[in-house]
Amino acid sequence: MGQMNFSLKRLFSRSITDGPEVIAPPGPPSPRSVKRKMTLIVLAGTLALVGAISSAYYFAMKPVPLRIAVGPPNSDDVKVVQALVQAFSRDHSTVRLRPVLTDGATASAKALADGKVDLAIIRGDLDVPKNARAVATLRKNVAVLWVPPAAKGKKAPPKITKIAQLSGRRIGVIGRTQANINLLNIILRQYGVDPAKVTTVQFSTTEVAEAVKDQKVDAFLAAGPVNSKITNDAITSSSRDGVPTFLAIDSAAAIAQNFPMYEASEIPAGVFGGSPARPDDDIKTISFSHHIVARQGLADATIAAFTRQLFAIRQQLITDFPLAAKIETPDTDKDAVIPVHPGAAAYVDGEEKTFLDRYSDYIWWSLMGLSAMGSAGAWFASYMKRDERNNNSTLRERLLDMLAIARHSESLEELDGMQAEADAILRDTLNCFENGAIEEGSLTAFNIALEQFHNAVADRKALLADRPHNPPVRSPRPQVA
Repeated sequence: MGQMNFSLKRLFSRSITDGPEVIAPPGPPSPRSVKRKMTLIVLAGTLALVGAISSAYYFAMKPVPLRIAVGPPNSDDVKVVQALVQAFSRDHSTVRLRPVLTDGATASAKALADGKVDLAIIRGDLDVPKNARAVATLRKNVAVLWVPPAAKGKKAPPKITKIAQLSGRRIGVIGRTQANINLLNIILRQYGVDPAKVTTVQFSTTEVAEAVKDQKVDAFLAAGPVNSKITNDAITSSSRDGVPTFLAIDSAAAIAQNFPMYEASEIPAGVFGGSPARPDDDIKTISFSHHIVARQGLADATIAAFTRQLFAIRQQLITDFPLAAKIETPDTDKDAVIPVHPGAAAYVDGEEKTFLDRYSDYIWWSLMGLSAMGSAGAWFASYMKRDERNNNSTLRERLLDMLAIARHSESLEELDGMQAEADAILRDTLNCFENGAIEEGSLTAFNIALEQFHNAVADRKALLADRPHNPPVRSPRPQVA
Protein backbone atom coordinates (compact mmCIF):
# COMPACT_ATOMS: atom_id res chain seq x y z
CA MET A 1 0.00 0.00 0.00
CA GLY A 2 2.84 2.39 0.91
CA GLN A 3 4.62 1.61 -2.39
CA MET A 4 1.45 2.24 -4.38
CA ASN A 5 0.85 5.62 -2.69
CA PHE A 6 4.45 6.58 -3.42
CA SER A 7 3.96 5.65 -7.07
CA LEU A 8 0.81 7.74 -7.29
CA LYS A 9 2.54 10.72 -5.74
CA ARG A 10 5.43 10.30 -8.18
CA LEU A 11 3.02 10.14 -11.12
CA PHE A 12 1.06 13.09 -9.81
CA SER A 13 4.26 15.15 -9.49
CA ARG A 14 5.51 14.04 -12.87
CA SER A 15 2.24 14.83 -14.53
CA ILE A 16 2.18 18.38 -13.19
CA THR A 17 5.81 19.12 -14.06
CA ASP A 18 5.45 17.73 -17.56
CA GLY A 19 2.31 19.69 -18.33
CA PRO A 20 1.49 23.37 -18.19
CA GLU A 21 2.56 25.34 -15.19
CA VAL A 22 -1.01 26.07 -14.13
CA ILE A 23 -3.66 23.49 -14.84
CA ALA A 24 -6.52 24.84 -12.78
CA PRO A 25 -7.09 26.79 -9.59
CA PRO A 26 -5.89 24.77 -6.57
CA GLY A 27 -8.69 22.67 -5.11
CA PRO A 28 -9.73 22.57 -1.47
CA PRO A 29 -7.49 20.61 0.88
CA SER A 30 -8.22 16.89 0.94
CA PRO A 31 -10.39 15.70 3.88
CA ARG A 32 -9.03 13.29 6.45
CA SER A 33 -8.85 9.77 5.19
CA VAL A 34 -12.20 8.06 5.61
CA LYS A 35 -10.44 4.84 6.47
CA ARG A 36 -8.71 6.65 9.27
CA LYS A 37 -12.04 8.06 10.33
CA MET A 38 -13.60 4.62 10.24
CA THR A 39 -10.70 3.23 12.27
CA LEU A 40 -11.19 5.92 14.87
CA ILE A 41 -14.94 5.33 14.87
CA VAL A 42 -14.49 1.57 15.30
CA LEU A 43 -11.92 2.17 18.03
CA ALA A 44 -14.24 4.64 19.77
CA GLY A 45 -17.14 2.23 19.43
CA THR A 46 -15.07 -0.62 20.83
CA LEU A 47 -13.92 1.49 23.75
CA ALA A 48 -17.51 2.62 24.34
CA LEU A 49 -18.69 -0.99 24.32
CA VAL A 50 -15.93 -2.07 26.69
CA GLY A 51 -16.72 0.90 28.89
CA ALA A 52 -20.43 0.08 28.87
CA ILE A 53 -19.79 -3.55 29.78
CA SER A 54 -17.30 -2.53 32.46
CA SER A 55 -19.74 0.02 33.86
CA ALA A 56 -22.53 -2.55 33.86
CA TYR A 57 -20.27 -5.03 35.66
CA TYR A 58 -19.17 -2.38 38.15
CA PHE A 59 -22.71 -1.31 38.95
CA ALA A 60 -23.83 -4.93 39.12
CA MET A 61 -21.02 -5.97 41.48
CA LYS A 62 -20.45 -2.83 43.53
CA PRO A 63 -21.48 -3.07 47.21
CA VAL A 64 -25.20 -2.57 47.71
CA PRO A 65 -26.08 -0.93 51.05
CA LEU A 66 -29.24 -2.23 52.74
CA ARG A 67 -30.81 -0.51 55.73
CA ILE A 68 -31.97 -2.99 58.37
CA ALA A 69 -34.29 -2.03 61.24
CA VAL A 70 -33.47 -3.78 64.52
CA GLY A 71 -34.19 -3.15 68.19
CA PRO A 72 -34.33 -2.52 71.00
CA PRO A 73 -30.83 -1.10 71.58
CA ASN A 74 -28.31 -3.40 73.33
CA SER A 75 -30.43 -6.47 72.57
CA ASP A 76 -29.01 -9.71 71.20
CA ASP A 77 -30.56 -8.93 67.82
CA VAL A 78 -28.65 -5.67 67.60
CA LYS A 79 -25.40 -7.41 68.54
CA VAL A 80 -25.90 -10.04 65.85
CA VAL A 81 -26.62 -7.39 63.22
CA GLN A 82 -23.53 -5.43 64.24
CA ALA A 83 -21.46 -8.58 63.90
CA LEU A 84 -22.90 -9.11 60.42
CA VAL A 85 -22.04 -5.53 59.49
CA GLN A 86 -18.41 -6.05 60.48
CA ALA A 87 -18.16 -9.45 58.81
CA PHE A 88 -19.63 -8.23 55.50
CA SER A 89 -17.31 -5.23 55.48
CA ARG A 90 -14.26 -7.34 56.33
CA ASP A 91 -14.99 -9.83 53.55
CA HIS A 92 -15.74 -7.06 51.01
CA SER A 93 -19.14 -8.62 50.39
CA THR A 94 -21.50 -7.49 47.67
CA VAL A 95 -24.21 -6.51 50.16
CA ARG A 96 -23.47 -4.27 53.14
CA LEU A 97 -25.77 -3.57 56.10
CA ARG A 98 -26.61 -0.24 57.69
CA PRO A 99 -28.37 -0.76 61.04
CA VAL A 100 -31.32 1.47 61.91
CA LEU A 101 -32.01 1.13 65.64
CA THR A 102 -35.65 1.05 66.76
CA ASP A 103 -37.53 0.59 70.02
CA GLY A 104 -38.35 -3.02 69.19
CA ALA A 105 -39.86 -5.45 66.71
CA THR A 106 -43.08 -3.45 66.39
CA ALA A 107 -41.22 -0.28 65.45
CA SER A 108 -39.02 -2.25 63.05
CA ALA A 109 -42.08 -3.67 61.30
CA LYS A 110 -43.55 -0.18 60.96
CA ALA A 111 -40.31 1.17 59.48
CA LEU A 112 -40.43 -1.57 56.84
CA ALA A 113 -44.10 -0.94 56.11
CA ASP A 114 -43.37 2.77 55.63
CA GLY A 115 -40.53 2.02 53.23
CA LYS A 116 -37.91 3.64 55.47
CA VAL A 117 -35.72 0.51 55.52
CA ASP A 118 -34.95 -2.40 53.22
CA LEU A 119 -34.73 -5.15 55.85
CA ALA A 120 -36.16 -5.61 59.32
CA ILE A 121 -36.08 -8.09 62.17
CA ILE A 122 -39.64 -8.71 63.29
CA ARG A 123 -41.58 -11.09 65.53
CA GLY A 124 -43.69 -13.60 63.71
CA ASP A 125 -46.58 -13.28 66.20
CA LEU A 126 -47.01 -9.55 65.54
CA ASP A 127 -48.77 -7.92 62.61
CA VAL A 128 -46.56 -8.61 59.62
CA PRO A 129 -46.33 -5.73 57.11
CA LYS A 130 -48.01 -6.48 53.80
CA ASN A 131 -44.83 -5.65 51.94
CA ALA A 132 -42.68 -8.02 54.05
CA ARG A 133 -41.08 -11.05 52.41
CA ALA A 134 -39.19 -13.65 54.42
CA VAL A 135 -35.43 -13.94 53.94
CA ALA A 136 -34.33 -16.02 56.93
CA THR A 137 -35.49 -17.23 60.33
CA LEU A 138 -33.23 -15.55 62.84
CA ARG A 139 -34.28 -17.71 65.77
CA LYS A 140 -37.17 -19.59 67.35
CA ASN A 141 -38.54 -18.43 70.69
CA VAL A 142 -40.45 -20.45 73.28
CA ALA A 143 -42.91 -19.29 75.91
CA VAL A 144 -41.79 -20.24 79.44
CA LEU A 145 -44.32 -20.11 82.30
CA TRP A 146 -43.12 -20.86 85.82
CA VAL A 147 -44.17 -20.36 89.41
CA PRO A 148 -41.38 -19.25 91.79
CA PRO A 149 -41.01 -20.96 95.17
CA ALA A 150 -42.41 -19.12 98.19
CA ALA A 151 -39.96 -16.77 99.87
CA LYS A 152 -38.53 -18.08 103.14
CA GLY A 153 -40.19 -16.79 106.29
CA LYS A 154 -43.38 -15.83 104.53
CA LYS A 155 -46.71 -17.59 104.24
CA ALA A 156 -46.92 -19.53 100.99
CA PRO A 157 -49.99 -18.88 98.81
CA PRO A 158 -51.97 -21.81 97.37
CA LYS A 159 -49.67 -23.77 95.07
CA ILE A 160 -50.15 -23.27 91.33
CA THR A 161 -49.59 -26.34 89.15
CA LYS A 162 -51.84 -25.60 86.15
CA ILE A 163 -52.46 -22.63 83.91
CA ALA A 164 -56.16 -22.70 84.74
CA GLN A 165 -55.24 -21.81 88.34
CA LEU A 166 -53.82 -18.44 87.27
CA SER A 167 -57.22 -16.74 87.38
CA GLY A 168 -57.17 -13.95 89.94
CA ARG A 169 -53.37 -14.13 90.28
CA ARG A 170 -50.58 -11.70 89.48
CA ILE A 171 -48.33 -12.63 86.58
CA GLY A 172 -44.99 -10.97 85.90
CA VAL A 173 -44.06 -10.64 82.24
CA ILE A 174 -40.33 -10.43 81.47
CA GLY A 175 -39.74 -7.66 78.96
CA ARG A 176 -41.70 -4.50 78.41
CA THR A 177 -43.04 -5.23 74.96
CA GLN A 178 -46.78 -5.48 74.41
CA ALA A 179 -46.24 -8.57 72.30
CA ASN A 180 -45.50 -10.67 75.40
CA ILE A 181 -48.76 -9.48 77.00
CA ASN A 182 -50.63 -10.54 73.87
CA LEU A 183 -48.93 -13.94 74.02
CA LEU A 184 -49.99 -14.41 77.64
CA ASN A 185 -53.58 -13.50 76.85
CA ILE A 186 -53.73 -16.11 74.05
CA ILE A 187 -52.49 -18.79 76.45
CA LEU A 188 -54.96 -17.76 79.17
CA ARG A 189 -57.94 -17.78 76.82
CA GLN A 190 -57.04 -21.24 75.62
CA TYR A 191 -57.49 -22.48 79.20
CA GLY A 192 -60.64 -20.51 79.85
CA VAL A 193 -58.99 -17.82 81.97
CA ASP A 194 -60.30 -14.31 81.37
CA PRO A 195 -57.28 -11.99 80.95
CA ALA A 196 -59.26 -9.26 82.66
CA LYS A 197 -59.20 -11.35 85.86
CA VAL A 198 -55.42 -11.60 85.81
CA THR A 199 -53.12 -8.82 86.93
CA THR A 200 -50.07 -8.46 84.72
CA VAL A 201 -46.92 -6.61 85.67
CA GLN A 202 -44.00 -6.16 83.28
CA PHE A 203 -40.43 -6.38 84.60
CA SER A 204 -36.95 -6.13 83.28
CA THR A 205 -34.56 -8.97 84.08
CA THR A 206 -32.93 -6.96 86.88
CA GLU A 207 -36.26 -6.54 88.68
CA VAL A 208 -37.20 -10.24 88.91
CA ALA A 209 -35.43 -11.00 92.19
CA GLU A 210 -36.98 -7.98 93.92
CA ALA A 211 -40.45 -8.95 92.66
CA VAL A 212 -40.10 -12.45 94.13
CA LYS A 213 -38.78 -11.12 97.44
CA ASP A 214 -41.71 -8.76 97.85
CA GLN A 215 -44.16 -11.38 96.56
CA LYS A 216 -45.39 -8.98 93.91
CA VAL A 217 -46.25 -11.79 91.47
CA ASP A 218 -47.42 -15.39 91.61
CA ALA A 219 -45.99 -16.55 88.25
CA PHE A 220 -43.70 -15.41 85.46
CA LEU A 221 -43.80 -15.51 81.68
CA ALA A 222 -40.71 -15.12 79.51
CA ALA A 223 -40.38 -15.47 75.75
CA GLY A 224 -37.07 -16.05 74.01
CA PRO A 225 -34.74 -18.71 72.63
CA VAL A 226 -34.48 -21.94 74.59
CA ASN A 227 -30.93 -21.04 75.61
CA SER A 228 -31.76 -17.37 76.21
CA LYS A 229 -29.56 -15.81 78.88
CA ILE A 230 -32.37 -13.39 79.78
CA THR A 231 -34.81 -16.21 80.52
CA ASN A 232 -32.18 -18.24 82.34
CA ASP A 233 -31.20 -15.27 84.54
CA ALA A 234 -34.85 -14.58 85.34
CA ILE A 235 -35.46 -18.20 86.40
CA THR A 236 -32.27 -18.23 88.48
CA SER A 237 -33.23 -14.96 90.21
CA SER A 238 -36.65 -16.32 91.09
CA SER A 239 -35.38 -19.69 92.36
CA ARG A 240 -33.09 -18.69 95.23
CA ASP A 241 -35.49 -20.08 97.84
CA GLY A 242 -36.27 -23.38 96.12
CA VAL A 243 -37.21 -25.09 92.90
CA PRO A 244 -39.64 -23.32 90.54
CA THR A 245 -42.68 -25.06 89.10
CA PHE A 246 -42.88 -25.01 85.30
CA LEU A 247 -46.38 -24.87 83.78
CA ALA A 248 -46.85 -26.96 80.67
CA ILE A 249 -48.93 -25.68 77.78
CA ASP A 250 -50.51 -29.00 76.86
CA SER A 251 -52.83 -27.34 74.36
CA ALA A 252 -49.93 -26.01 72.29
CA ALA A 253 -51.09 -27.87 69.17
CA ALA A 254 -54.57 -26.36 69.49
CA ILE A 255 -53.13 -22.87 69.85
CA ALA A 256 -50.95 -23.42 66.78
CA GLN A 257 -54.02 -24.56 64.88
CA ASN A 258 -55.92 -21.40 65.74
CA PHE A 259 -52.94 -19.05 65.40
CA PRO A 260 -50.67 -20.13 62.51
CA MET A 261 -47.87 -17.83 63.67
CA TYR A 262 -47.29 -20.20 66.63
CA GLU A 263 -45.98 -23.74 66.63
CA ALA A 264 -46.19 -26.55 69.18
CA SER A 265 -42.79 -27.06 70.78
CA GLU A 266 -41.01 -28.43 73.85
CA ILE A 267 -38.57 -27.15 76.45
CA PRO A 268 -35.91 -29.84 76.98
CA ALA A 269 -35.33 -31.10 80.50
CA GLY A 270 -32.45 -29.41 82.33
CA VAL A 271 -32.01 -26.67 79.72
CA PHE A 272 -31.95 -23.99 82.43
CA GLY A 273 -29.33 -25.82 84.50
CA GLY A 274 -29.44 -26.07 88.29
CA SER A 275 -29.53 -28.99 90.67
CA PRO A 276 -32.02 -30.47 90.56
CA ALA A 277 -32.39 -29.86 86.85
CA ARG A 278 -34.67 -27.10 85.68
CA PRO A 279 -37.07 -28.34 84.42
CA ASP A 280 -36.86 -31.94 85.53
CA ASP A 281 -38.75 -33.16 82.47
CA ASP A 282 -39.64 -31.99 78.96
CA ILE A 283 -42.27 -29.27 79.04
CA LYS A 284 -44.79 -28.68 76.26
CA THR A 285 -45.07 -25.09 75.11
CA ILE A 286 -45.61 -22.91 72.07
CA SER A 287 -42.98 -21.19 69.97
CA PHE A 288 -42.77 -18.34 67.49
CA SER A 289 -39.99 -17.00 65.30
CA HIS A 290 -38.05 -13.83 64.77
CA HIS A 291 -37.64 -13.28 61.04
CA ILE A 292 -35.35 -11.28 58.83
CA VAL A 293 -37.73 -9.87 56.23
CA ALA A 294 -37.11 -7.76 53.14
CA ARG A 295 -39.21 -5.12 51.51
CA GLN A 296 -41.26 -6.43 48.60
CA GLY A 297 -39.85 -5.28 45.29
CA LEU A 298 -36.23 -5.38 46.39
CA ALA A 299 -34.10 -6.86 43.59
CA ASP A 300 -34.01 -10.65 43.61
CA ALA A 301 -30.27 -10.67 42.91
CA THR A 302 -29.61 -8.39 45.89
CA ILE A 303 -31.61 -10.52 48.33
CA ALA A 304 -30.12 -13.73 46.93
CA ALA A 305 -26.63 -12.30 47.50
CA PHE A 306 -27.54 -11.21 51.04
CA THR A 307 -28.99 -14.63 51.87
CA ARG A 308 -25.88 -16.37 50.54
CA GLN A 309 -23.62 -14.09 52.56
CA LEU A 310 -25.72 -14.58 55.70
CA PHE A 311 -25.45 -18.36 55.70
CA ALA A 312 -21.82 -18.29 54.61
CA ILE A 313 -20.87 -16.10 57.57
CA ARG A 314 -23.07 -17.85 60.12
CA GLN A 315 -20.41 -20.32 61.24
CA GLN A 316 -17.95 -17.50 61.93
CA LEU A 317 -20.41 -15.83 64.31
CA ILE A 318 -21.26 -18.86 66.44
CA THR A 319 -18.22 -18.44 68.69
CA ASP A 320 -19.16 -14.94 69.78
CA PHE A 321 -22.92 -15.27 69.25
CA PRO A 322 -24.24 -18.79 69.87
CA LEU A 323 -27.67 -17.58 68.76
CA ALA A 324 -26.29 -17.36 65.22
CA ALA A 325 -26.44 -21.15 65.09
CA LYS A 326 -30.23 -20.84 65.15
CA ILE A 327 -30.39 -18.93 61.87
CA GLU A 328 -32.40 -21.04 59.44
CA THR A 329 -33.60 -20.80 55.87
CA PRO A 330 -37.13 -19.43 55.40
CA ASP A 331 -40.21 -21.48 54.72
CA THR A 332 -40.56 -21.63 50.94
CA ASP A 333 -44.02 -23.24 50.91
CA LYS A 334 -46.73 -21.31 49.15
CA ASP A 335 -48.89 -21.30 52.27
CA ALA A 336 -46.14 -19.94 54.53
CA VAL A 337 -47.25 -17.38 57.12
CA ILE A 338 -44.78 -14.88 55.65
CA PRO A 339 -44.29 -15.30 51.87
CA VAL A 340 -40.67 -15.93 50.98
CA HIS A 341 -38.78 -13.38 48.92
CA PRO A 342 -38.03 -14.72 45.41
CA GLY A 343 -34.32 -13.96 45.86
CA ALA A 344 -34.13 -15.97 49.08
CA ALA A 345 -36.14 -18.77 47.49
CA ALA A 346 -33.68 -18.86 44.57
CA TYR A 347 -30.80 -19.32 47.01
CA VAL A 348 -32.59 -22.02 49.03
CA ASP A 349 -33.64 -23.92 45.90
CA GLY A 350 -30.21 -23.60 44.27
CA GLU A 351 -31.56 -21.51 41.40
CA GLU A 352 -29.59 -18.34 42.07
CA LYS A 353 -28.58 -16.61 38.82
CA THR A 354 -25.02 -15.59 38.03
CA PHE A 355 -24.01 -12.30 36.43
CA LEU A 356 -24.10 -13.83 32.95
CA ASP A 357 -27.44 -15.50 33.67
CA ARG A 358 -28.94 -12.14 34.61
CA TYR A 359 -27.42 -10.01 31.87
CA SER A 360 -26.62 -12.38 29.00
CA ASP A 361 -29.79 -11.41 27.12
CA TYR A 362 -28.99 -7.71 27.43
CA ILE A 363 -25.40 -8.26 26.31
CA TRP A 364 -26.49 -10.40 23.35
CA TRP A 365 -29.12 -7.94 22.18
CA SER A 366 -26.66 -5.04 22.63
CA LEU A 367 -24.10 -6.80 20.42
CA MET A 368 -26.77 -7.59 17.84
CA GLY A 369 -27.94 -3.99 17.92
CA LEU A 370 -24.41 -2.65 17.47
CA SER A 371 -23.80 -5.07 14.62
CA ALA A 372 -27.03 -4.01 12.92
CA MET A 373 -26.20 -0.34 13.43
CA GLY A 374 -22.73 -0.87 11.99
CA SER A 375 -24.10 -2.64 8.92
CA ALA A 376 -26.74 0.02 8.43
CA GLY A 377 -24.14 2.76 8.82
CA ALA A 378 -21.82 1.12 6.28
CA TRP A 379 -24.68 0.73 3.77
CA PHE A 380 -25.79 4.30 4.29
CA ALA A 381 -22.24 5.62 3.83
CA SER A 382 -21.88 3.59 0.66
CA TYR A 383 -25.26 4.81 -0.59
CA MET A 384 -24.33 8.44 0.02
CA LYS A 385 -21.15 8.04 -2.07
CA ARG A 386 -22.76 6.27 -5.02
CA ASP A 387 -22.73 9.39 -7.24
CA GLU A 388 -19.09 10.07 -6.47
CA ARG A 389 -18.24 6.44 -7.20
CA ASN A 390 -20.16 6.44 -10.52
CA ASN A 391 -18.50 9.71 -11.55
CA ASN A 392 -15.06 8.26 -10.85
CA SER A 393 -15.89 5.22 -12.95
CA THR A 394 -16.73 7.56 -15.84
CA LEU A 395 -13.45 9.40 -15.37
CA ARG A 396 -11.53 6.13 -15.40
CA GLU A 397 -13.17 5.21 -18.69
CA ARG A 398 -12.20 8.65 -19.99
CA LEU A 399 -8.58 7.95 -18.98
CA LEU A 400 -8.62 4.72 -20.96
CA ASP A 401 -10.03 6.56 -23.98
CA MET A 402 -7.27 9.17 -23.72
CA LEU A 403 -4.74 6.32 -23.63
CA ALA A 404 -5.90 5.18 -27.07
CA ILE A 405 -6.00 8.74 -28.40
CA ALA A 406 -2.49 9.50 -27.09
CA ARG A 407 -0.98 6.67 -29.11
CA HIS A 408 -2.09 8.31 -32.38
CA SER A 409 -1.94 11.99 -31.47
CA GLU A 410 -0.09 14.30 -33.88
CA SER A 411 -0.02 17.38 -31.62
CA LEU A 412 2.02 18.16 -28.57
CA GLU A 413 -0.66 20.62 -27.49
CA GLU A 414 -3.24 17.86 -27.55
CA LEU A 415 -1.00 15.60 -25.49
CA ASP A 416 -0.42 18.36 -22.92
CA GLY A 417 -4.13 18.98 -22.74
CA MET A 418 -4.86 15.30 -22.11
CA GLN A 419 -2.13 15.17 -19.49
CA ALA A 420 -3.70 18.15 -17.73
CA GLU A 421 -7.03 16.33 -17.83
CA ALA A 422 -5.33 13.22 -16.43
CA ASP A 423 -4.01 15.35 -13.57
CA ALA A 424 -7.56 16.43 -12.74
CA ILE A 425 -8.74 12.81 -12.92
CA LEU A 426 -5.87 11.81 -10.62
CA ARG A 427 -6.82 14.47 -8.08
CA ASP A 428 -10.47 13.39 -8.19
CA THR A 429 -9.52 9.71 -7.80
CA LEU A 430 -7.31 10.41 -4.80
CA ASN A 431 -10.09 12.41 -3.19
CA CYS A 432 -12.55 9.60 -3.86
CA PHE A 433 -10.19 7.11 -2.25
CA GLU A 434 -9.70 9.33 0.78
CA ASN A 435 -13.47 9.79 1.08
CA GLY A 436 -14.05 6.05 0.93
CA ALA A 437 -15.98 6.15 -2.33
CA ILE A 438 -13.63 3.66 -3.99
CA GLU A 439 -11.68 0.80 -2.54
CA GLU A 440 -8.04 -0.19 -2.81
CA GLY A 441 -8.71 -2.56 -5.69
CA SER A 442 -10.21 0.22 -7.81
CA LEU A 443 -7.27 2.46 -6.95
CA THR A 444 -4.86 -0.27 -8.11
CA ALA A 445 -6.68 -0.56 -11.42
CA PHE A 446 -6.55 3.21 -11.85
CA ASN A 447 -2.81 3.17 -11.08
CA ILE A 448 -2.22 0.70 -13.91
CA ALA A 449 -4.25 2.76 -16.36
CA LEU A 450 -2.52 6.00 -15.33
CA GLU A 451 0.93 4.43 -15.68
CA GLN A 452 0.05 3.19 -19.17
CA PHE A 453 -1.29 6.63 -20.12
CA HIS A 454 1.90 8.39 -18.99
CA ASN A 455 4.02 5.87 -20.85
CA ALA A 456 1.95 6.38 -23.99
CA VAL A 457 2.23 10.18 -23.72
CA ALA A 458 5.98 10.02 -23.11
CA ASP A 459 6.50 7.64 -26.05
CA ARG A 460 4.34 9.75 -28.35
CA LYS A 461 6.13 12.95 -27.39
CA ALA A 462 9.48 11.29 -28.06
CA LEU A 463 8.26 10.10 -31.45
CA LEU A 464 6.97 13.56 -32.41
CA ALA A 465 10.22 15.15 -31.24
CA ASP A 466 12.26 12.91 -33.62
CA ARG A 467 10.27 14.01 -36.71
CA PRO A 468 11.66 16.82 -38.98
CA HIS A 469 10.21 20.20 -38.26
CA ASN A 470 10.10 21.30 -42.02
CA PRO A 471 6.61 21.20 -43.47
CA PRO A 472 6.06 18.63 -46.20
CA VAL A 473 6.69 19.75 -49.82
CA ARG A 474 3.55 19.94 -51.93
CA SER A 475 3.67 18.56 -55.41
CA PRO A 476 2.82 21.09 -58.23
CA ARG A 477 -0.65 21.03 -59.60
CA PRO A 478 -0.92 19.56 -63.06
CA GLN A 479 -1.47 22.07 -65.88
CA VAL A 480 -4.81 22.01 -67.49
CA ALA A 481 -4.65 22.12 -71.28
